Amino acid sequence: MFTATTIAEVREGLEPVRRADRCIGFVPTMGALHEGHVSLIRAARRDCAHVVVSIFVNPTQFGPGEDLAKYPRPLEEDLRACREAGTDLVFAPTASEMYRSNAVTTVRVGKLSEPLCGAFRPGHFEGVATVVAKLFNIVMPGRAYFGEKDYQQLVVIRQMVRDLDLPIGIVGCPTVRETGGLAMSSRNRYLSVEQRHQALSLNQALTEARQAVTAGTRDVSMLCDMIRRRILAAGEARMDYVSIVDAASLEALQTVDRPARMCVAVRIGDCRLIDNMPVDVPGAHG
Repeated sequence: MFTATTIAEVREGLEPVRRADRCIGFVPTMGALHEGHVSLIRAARRDCAHVVVSIFVNPTQFGPGEDLAKYPRPLEEDLRACREAGTDLVFAPTASEMYRSNAVTTVRVGKLSEPLCGAFRPGHFEGVATVVAKLFNIVMPGRAYFGEKDYQQLVVIRQMVRDLDLPIGIVGCPTVRETGGLAMSSRNRYLSVEQRHQALSLNQALTEARQAVTAGTRDVSMLCDMIRRRILAAGEARMDYVSIVDAASLEALQTVDRPARMCVAVRIGDCRLIDNMPVDVPGAHG
């Protein structure tokens, strides 16, 4: 495995791969890798001849007061995880390598960036789309792998790739969960033992709401109330949102009558957790 810290090193290292017409699979990360990230690397390894992972804590997707300074950066552990999962090249740049001091260009993916997390983290998805577009131009992969845990991010990236005619297949991979159902996240390490137990309520609430849809409940306000009550019954929490949206457009729904996603963002202590779950009605078409 080769570790690159500059854009020039990545391009030079991947040139023979491109000349041989070998498919490059790419997994962009912010490091602090867990089994969810590793599952993406393994998926890329199964599909592609050459696997690239980026490790970069992107400052432009953090807002004022967010956890940029304390975001975990265990680089040596991350490199070991990449090596064990079969990565060929790791790109671990500095912020100054990724962003020139006089850079003014950004990428904004319109309406898809505005609801859900976009309403609570202004500029977040502009930072995400910009850095991912830059990474795509540096690595030039055939396929790129993203987890469904960050569902809005996945939808935004897919739209960006379509709109900019980038020749990249975007592969969404299922959320990997801890025992008990908590969605794996680098931020889970901020939770105390008690808070981690409380956080299990997110997956439990979504699961119960999906079961209610299966049993015939279609009213979104009823379902969202059910999710809120279940989460608050587990302990004190602040909710950014509980929403059920069209799976493709992220438009808020009033009735579950098409493929949809139930999405939540909840703050337990100082930790902001997000989760989501697909929900569908047999015979309905979006």
